[in-house]
Amino acid sequence: MIDQSLTSLWYGFSVAFELHNLMWSIFGVVAGNLMGVLPGLGAMAAMSILLPLTYAMSPVAAILMLAGIFYGSMYGGAISAILLNLPVHPPHAVTCLDGYPLTVKGRGGAALGIAMVASFFAASAGILVMVFFSPLLVEVAFKFGAAELFSVMLLGLLAGSTMSKGSPIKGIAVTLFGLLLGVVGTDINTGVMRFTFGTLGLEDGVNLIALAMGLFGVGEFLLHVNRMKTVGTGLKMRLRDMRPTKAEAKRSFFPMVRGTLVGLFFGALPGTGPTITTFVAYALENKVAKDPRKFGHGAIEGVAAPEAASHSKTQVDFIPTMTLGIPGDEVMALMLGALLIQGIQPGPQLIVSHPDIFWGLIASFWVGNLLLLVLNMPLIGIWVKLLQVPYRYLFPSALLFIVIGCYSANNSLFEVGEVLVLGVIGAVLIYLEFSVATALLGFVLGPMIEQNFRRALLLSHGDILTFVEHPISAWFIGASALMVTVQIIVFIWKKRRKKLKPLATKDASFEA
Repeated sequence: MIDQSLTSLWYGFSVAFELHNLMWSIFGVVAGNLMGVLPGLGAMAAMSILLPLTYAMSPVAAILMLAGIFYGSMYGGAISAILLNLPVHPPHAVTCLDGYPLTVKGRGGAALGIAMVASFFAASAGILVMVFFSPLLVEVAFKFGAAELFSVMLLGLLAGSTMSKGSPIKGIAVTLFGLLLGVVGTDINTGVMRFTFGTLGLEDGVNLIALAMGLFGVGEFLLHVNRMKTVGTGLKMRLRDMRPTKAEAKRSFFPMVRGTLVGLFFGALPGTGPTITTFVAYALENKVAKDPRKFGHGAIEGVAAPEAASHSKTQVDFIPTMTLGIPGDEVMALMLGALLIQGIQPGPQLIVSHPDIFWGLIASFWVGNLLLLVLNMPLIGIWVKLLQVPYRYLFPSALLFIVIGCYSANNSLFEVGEVLVLGVIGAVLIYLEFSVATALLGFVLGPMIEQNFRRALLLSHGDILTFVEHPISAWFIGASALMVTVQIIVFIWKKRRKKLKPLATKDASFEA
């Protein structure tokens, strides 16, 4: 089996290094990287703009270009998240939580260095899994039905909602706010419009890009609109400044490994996007950390884990998309559409019927990720120059890019209005010290949890016990119950500890 995989990979490199395939792959990587850095644009915008090119291209070159745009924008999105606190791609919302505080502290270069190393490490691990374990992962994916998907997403929602800094009540409240936003629009099962209040623009629900950009980008800008001093004033960053200290590298290693494993796990599951992956990876680090209070204030682990999870997930995501025809998110859905445009039917027979596409794509991942690593390191000075732009110019420029990015997705001015409204809400939430990241998690997972819950009940004729009768689902339900129980015990223990502290202080003063 290993010999066969290595032979197939060698064949894939021969396809990827064909001149026209290589040139289109490089073009996609560079275009995606540039689009990823620009606030308001991202993978969806870049792929949508360049999709018409694929009509005149060979199937292999078309898929390699679109894949290059996808993971190229993921690299670029990390730069924008860390330096400007703008999550161009929704999964980078988690990277903002610690990446931007590191920039404010003058460690933005180290954060970028760790992000790029974690991305390349995780992507390489994802590629190896694709090479050697694709058939096995397809078998595992087939075992996840509606009940199993509901249970694993419920666990992800609970893990993510408890990771917010500050009051856990605030974290739960913002998660519920995201869940409510997620159910706005047309019900996929009945076709009935819900919570639209007669507004036709909300028929398709709240736009994900508008939500991410509004809560993080516009909200942050509005909160600091009177700031005169720029973050990057006096900051000079060279290539060597991206080199983390020994302590930072040591603290990042195991979070990077754990994040990679989380991404590999979720990558094999059909119907789960990269956003849940980054939240779960971040929540896991928050739970295993000796001092979780540092998260949200510039913890290097908070950059390494979600970036690794996002990139390993990005690579493995292609397995259910290409071999099962089940996209993990809207970007993978666009990739699926590109395959269908080329007359190629995704499914279990794709590896056999179109080995040039499957193995050529896998080989191009390594070429593209290596190119991104080489491309971004010398350009660090240019990215840091973004920070030195006076705020009075940066604010309107970023808003312009955000508006262009949101409008170009669906040519809708209504979605531009959504961004502005959500930006005001985001500014208020940030000012009141709510963690807006959990709202994004609730928004993404809410509809998916609802759909799989209803589908599982439909298949079991309304039997609620179906979630514990399936062994895999029962394990995840048990883990969710255990997590809630532990949270309650910790909350009660902290309350009792606070009550006992004043008594101990009074006793000590009395004895004195």
